[in-house]
Amino acid sequence: MKVLIAGGGTGGHINPGLAIAKYIKQKDADADITFVGTKKGLETKLVPREGFPLETITVRGFKRKLSLDTLIAIKELIQSFFQASRLIKRTKPDVVIGTGGYVCGPVLYMAAKKGIPTLIHESNAFPGVTNRLLERYVNYVAISFKDAEKYFKNKKKLVLTGNPVREELLKSDRENVISDLDIADGKPLIVVMGGSRGARKINETIADMLSNYFKGEFNMIFATGEAQFDDISATVKVNEKYKSMVKVVPYIYNVDQVYTASDLMICRAGAITISELQVMGIPSILIPSPYVTANHQEHNARSLEREGGAVVILESELNADLLYKQICNLISNKDVLKKMSKNASKNSVTDSVEKIYHLIKEII
Repeated sequence: MKVLIAGGGTGGHINPGLAIAKYIKQKDADADITFVGTKKGLETKLVPREGFPLETITVRGFKRKLSLDTLIAIKELIQSFFQASRLIKRTKPDVVIGTGGYVCGPVLYMAAKKGIPTLIHESNAFPGVTNRLLERYVNYVAISFKDAEKYFKNKKKLVLTGNPVREELLKSDRENVISDLDIADGKPLIVVMGGSRGARKINETIADMLSNYFKGEFNMIFATGEAQFDDISATVKVNEKYKSMVKVVPYIYNVDQVYTASDLMICRAGAITISELQVMGIPSILIPSPYVTANHQEHNARSLEREGGAVVILESELNADLLYKQICNLISNKDVLKKMSKNASKNSVTDSVEKIYHLIKEII
């Protein structure tokens, strides 16, 4: 079976594709799987790291106002259809899967036009424009939230699968992981992730908190995002006595280990993040991005908060003092964390990737 997976830009688009690819490999060791992305996305690092080949085409998003960038985007979009067509002709896939990002548009459209079975996965409750446009051409639309149904016209194509979660997240052993991570004994681990590209406000707040409030109450792994690592890490001035308890990194690649060891996570509220928190049963402080379409991250965050698995702090309210007090309040009460963990996992979906695999086999 030859499979082409298009997805790129952020971890939220790439990681579901990787989860699907690994599951296909489990079921069919001879499967030939190729990813398609762009040269500017995070896929250039994540996909090769997992051992899958990556092809690239040139495409970017459109800005609402007419400008030189808009004209360049139109030119690149036209080019991308030809690039996608040549790639499909060369790789001869049996199925093409889209997991999000601008790259999906030309790849899935050209595949469908060539009569190749196609499937798109929508991770959010509020679908992106690309997937809504692709709906009419593909065989199936796998959705992760029931709320997404109302944004698609052809209900017969919709299948509720949930979000694919990386299988390695379910297999790590906490005791072994903690020793591997080299963190201080007897102290809880707080993990901070602002998304694959980082989140400026979260990063600055954490840097402020570590420099001016932190007194060794917890271990912390602080992922700044590649683009912001140099300037943010330079502003973190942890007391020498507690320096070994804080690890500032650009990106967390060993996410399975870190999730398993985490007692509390501070993060955005993207759909994949929410799904992984649920599957792992990790209590969280969610700081939804205010810069996303239809404010869907706050909807995601409030949903988990209502279930009792998370505390939500809006970015407009975020400051070092508030965050520090919230962290200390939660980690000082193990019963509260235990209850949050149980609540977080109430609506978890662990067989999403299996459902998607069955759809793939069906359309082939």
